[in-house]
Amino acid sequence: MKLAFFGTLGLTTALSTGVMAQTELSMWYHGAGNPAEREVLVGIIDDFNASQSDWVVRLQEFPQAAYNDSVTAAALAGNLPDILDVDGPNMPNWAWSGYMQPLQLSEDAIANFLPGAIGRWQGELYSIGLWDAAVAIFARRSVLEENGIRVPTLDEPWTGDEFNAALDTLKATGDFDYPLDLGMADQSEWYPYAFSPFLQSFGGDLIDRETYTSADGVLNGDAALEFGDWWQGLFQNDLAPGTSQDMAARETGFLDGRYALQWNGNWTALPAIEKYGDDMLFLPAPDFGNGPKIGAASWQFGVSANSDHPDGATAFIEFAIQDKYLAAFSNATGLIPATSTAAALTENYKPGGQLEVFYELSAQQGELRPVTPGYIVMSPLFRKALADIANGADPADALDAATDAIDADIARNNNYGF
Repeated sequence: MKLAFFGTLGLTTALSTGVMAQTELSMWYHGAGNPAEREVLVGIIDDFNASQSDWVVRLQEFPQAAYNDSVTAAALAGNLPDILDVDGPNMPNWAWSGYMQPLQLSEDAIANFLPGAIGRWQGELYSIGLWDAAVAIFARRSVLEENGIRVPTLDEPWTGDEFNAALDTLKATGDFDYPLDLGMADQSEWYPYAFSPFLQSFGGDLIDRETYTSADGVLNGDAALEFGDWWQGLFQNDLAPGTSQDMAARETGFLDGRYALQWNGNWTALPAIEKYGDDMLFLPAPDFGNGPKIGAASWQFGVSANSDHPDGATAFIEFAIQDKYLAAFSNATGLIPATSTAAALTENYKPGGQLEVFYELSAQQGELRPVTPGYIVMSPLFRKALADIANGADPADALDAATDAIDADIARNNNYGF
């Protein structure tokens, strides 16, 4: 019988023959503390390690709150792993900063993927995700019908005027603490992910996507000011709870019947179905004039720039994006599988499944956050502007301040390569 051991270089050596076997690949993952995700990922790693004799993946897990700082510190020290987990909107910054290298997957391998699961920078593929997420208006059919409010569809979403009228109607019933819950308690990436699509539907944006060199005229132009006035009105008119909302109210308010509508993601959909059954609806975003939009892109896998084994890292990623694994992640977490063929293998996203609508919402309404290294600066600036406006600041002043800060950052960084 041949004996094997893991040496200091991470190589398994067959002592009796001297033949080199599996080369170790290090992998970092942000999901420590999430047992459902971890179980599926460990299963994929075990399957990959057993499927071939060239590579063995070793997983190191981090809490999500500490993960990005850990990557930055490791990059500065030259100690990045072979395989990185990266949040989709952060990928361009990591690629621009030299943390990542292009991913050598063929276009055929990703042809059926949702756009939000594909990470490109400067025309090259850098990352690919096993899932995406989508946001919808949570509602009850009975509430809408009792108040004469049309049930919107993907083909015919509410117009901005219809949406505003629905909020006024629901408020006038006196049956709810608020007609709409936006999730203002979650003062994190939720703000730009969930709320910048409203700005884009009005015709504004966080940056001019034609050049990616300035936010002037798009974050503080006429369309953005119209958005800002509308946004502030939601809180001044008691149509939605503001920044003082606590997370407990966010998590239970709709389920307890205190909010008529809720802007929330597919990851919270199953408890709503369990509570309201066939009365539960997941409605598309309203169209404020430039199309209905929701956020896109979630966590994805890529190869670090200083990996000595990009071929092995790529081989693992290509193995991991098989439909059966995309479906397994979806079944375990409730997230949207990244391909239609994987969706067909799931309980909730298959044709006729309880969450099928979210796949179509992602495919038809998904809008990537600005694909630029500067997004990591834009995100907290936009979050602050929205919070300030909600709390009574002049919308023009708040949006001008964010615009000036974004443009100053772009100038300091020589336009981030644009």
